[in-house]
Amino acid sequence: MKKEEVPQDDANMLEGKFKVVKYALNENGEFEKVPSVGWEPENVALSQAWDVIHERVEAARQQVLKGDLSPLAYHMEKNMMDAALLAQHMDLPARKVKRHLEPAGFAELDQALLGRYAEVLLVSVDELKQVPR
Repeated sequence: MKKEEVPQDDANMLEGKFKVVKYALNENGEFEKVPSVGWEPENVALSQAWDVIHERVEAARQQVLKGDLSPLAYHMEKNMMDAALLAQHMDLPARKVKRHLEPAGFAELDQALLGRYAEVLLVSVDELKQVPR
């Protein structure tokens, strides 16, 4: 692809930010990095992926509101993590994280562990204990 042919189909998927298409030919026939805001097929795929992520986050939120899961499950989904990945970041066994996804297990957490979860999930401890209504 030539430099001037790099797609610029902005669907605002990157919120106005550019990404780099690495293999575009410049006027000298050399490959160079060229900024792009995306192209339609990629934007459609990204939009569909984000829709799935939002559905999973909403499903987790609903399960928390029903009392089936702890707020930790919502924040884990919101950060696109599963129990194994969160366990790695927490340096805990996955079975413990899974236990904390249950309301009873979450209720037993001490402030130190709540603080570690909050730090990993980029929220305050107060935010970690609740989900949006």
